[in-house]
Amino acid sequence: MGQGTTGIGDHGFLSDCHTAALTTPDGTVTWLCAPRFDGPAFLSGILDPDRGGEWTLEVQGARPAERAYVDETLVLETLWRGDGVEVAVRDLLAVRTPGGKEGLYREGVLVRLVECRSGTTSVRSRLRARPDFGRSEPRWESVDGGLREASGPLLSGAPGPGLTGDGDPEFLVELSEGDTAVFALDYLHGERRVDLGEGRALLRGTVDAWRAWSARTDYDGAGATHVRRSALTLRGLLHEESGALIAAPTTSLPEWPGGTRNWDYRYVWHRDAALVVLAFLRLGHEAEAGSYLSFLLRVCGRPKGWLPPVETVDEEPPPEEEVLDHLSGYGGARPVRTGNAAYSQHQLDVYGHILDAALSYEDATGSLPPDELARLATVVESARELWREPDEGMWEVRSDPRHWTSSKVYAWVCLDRAVQLAEMTGGEDEVPLEAWREEARAIRRDVLDHGYDPSTGSFVQSYGAANVDGSLLRIPLLGFLDGTDPRVLRTLERVEAELGEGGGLIRRYDPEETGDGIGTPEGAFLLCSFDMVSALVLAGRTDEARERFERLCGSGGELGLLAEEMTADGTQLGNFPQAFTHLALIEAAVNVDGAADREALHDWARTRSGNGGGTRRRRNGDDD
Repeated sequence: MGQGTTGIGDHGFLSDCHTAALTTPDGTVTWLCAPRFDGPAFLSGILDPDRGGEWTLEVQGARPAERAYVDETLVLETLWRGDGVEVAVRDLLAVRTPGGKEGLYREGVLVRLVECRSGTTSVRSRLRARPDFGRSEPRWESVDGGLREASGPLLSGAPGPGLTGDGDPEFLVELSEGDTAVFALDYLHGERRVDLGEGRALLRGTVDAWRAWSARTDYDGAGATHVRRSALTLRGLLHEESGALIAAPTTSLPEWPGGTRNWDYRYVWHRDAALVVLAFLRLGHEAEAGSYLSFLLRVCGRPKGWLPPVETVDEEPPPEEEVLDHLSGYGGARPVRTGNAAYSQHQLDVYGHILDAALSYEDATGSLPPDELARLATVVESARELWREPDEGMWEVRSDPRHWTSSKVYAWVCLDRAVQLAEMTGGEDEVPLEAWREEARAIRRDVLDHGYDPSTGSFVQSYGAANVDGSLLRIPLLGFLDGTDPRVLRTLERVEAELGEGGGLIRRYDPEETGDGIGTPEGAFLLCSFDMVSALVLAGRTDEARERFERLCGSGGELGLLAEEMTADGTQLGNFPQAFTHLALIEAAVNVDGAADREALHDWARTRSGNGGGTRRRRNGDDD
């Protein structure tokens, strides 16, 4: 991390469910893509403070003292305090909920309201836009009531902006106690001019919309505060129109200080599928679970064959990877990339995630559309054809494909869930049910024969390997084996001994032993760290699981947001905020909360009252 660089985990996160912005503790907006999450960055100062662009704010005679989200919303309030001066700045990407409807609809406006609560001060706010990741020079022209940039966005406010000698828009305003100023950027249409009255109305509408959504979050168990913040974060990453959940709203935030593991995560990874559906269902948001599943089912409707692991929110391939050499990178970490080459990889686990999501939805709601079984059967048949082949695995290694143990386990999940789904929906006669059962048994035998090492008593990362992998922690969570099985317990011990970083942190693998084609260091993986919590619950080690869970939750920033990875000293790394991490946090919380019954989140759907098919328990299979 370069000198003066804001820590990744110290950023605030704003969203209108179409795009996102990040803010620093000193009130700088340092990231904004338009018109959606994966669009060209209008502000990308987080990747290069000089060339990337940012929206700064200064309050004379005061410094930022406190930050917090307004109640259960994604409206961020920063309090500036000085000698006799207090100013509250509320930043938001405006949303609304139309009367009588559900959903969070974007206004297409980034709003900054500055309220002087005591004293007298002057406020200076400068927008240093650098469109298209700094590849274009900004060109502003005056329009009635504001300034419009050539790429489309319109800046307005009360009082209105002027241009500095460098050609950047700037607001200069004197405020006394009770005064409020508004600054607004219409990133969507480039037409909306926001005065103070409308700015206040946009604030009220946004707060009301987020509070109404949060009020439907049905959870007050272990880690409830963190779970509810995670739920809001996930909703902010869920694209309103398509129902797809992006992995993170950023690109190229490094997985090691100054390192090269810098990827574009502004797309949809199907490996999130089952946890997305389960988490939203468990927290009382059936509409979001259903919209995401609908996105998945549209993907499954394609001709039989390979399923890509990643797509855009409109079901298209991500752009090819491109290196932006002109940007210095976060803290000097290069290369800076856009696009993602993972699209072309074969990741066998994808098939299991999709079927697991579908079964969980049917278990919990009983409302999977009847005609979807045939569409899902295409996915199952693809898995039958492909599971014996090596793949790149869920970690997307950039070396030779291999037989990853976790990939084979997820192939078993695909066939296992397909059998249960056919039985539950009465579709046994429409699919080759016996062939699916036999294939599930064959995959299970294959994993136990080749993914397990009798000499160490544990599962291994890939067939023929000796090292372990954080993905093995999901073996009991998926029901492949019971959490108290000696093979599972020994695997947990080895993962902790070989991949543990202290403080409850777990690395996903050792890069050198794995030979992932990159080889550089990375931080501990927060998904695996929370997965260890869940696995310990199922192993009966409840006190240890709860202690780990509390430590991990406490390691996040003051806003409750988590990135992909973390170092032993608590430095967050990787793209931010990370959906996978927040999903695993929710799963771990629910598992800790249900520790008395040693019941995993997956089992919640199966025992949910009111679903006639939900009493059917997952079977481990015939070959133990």
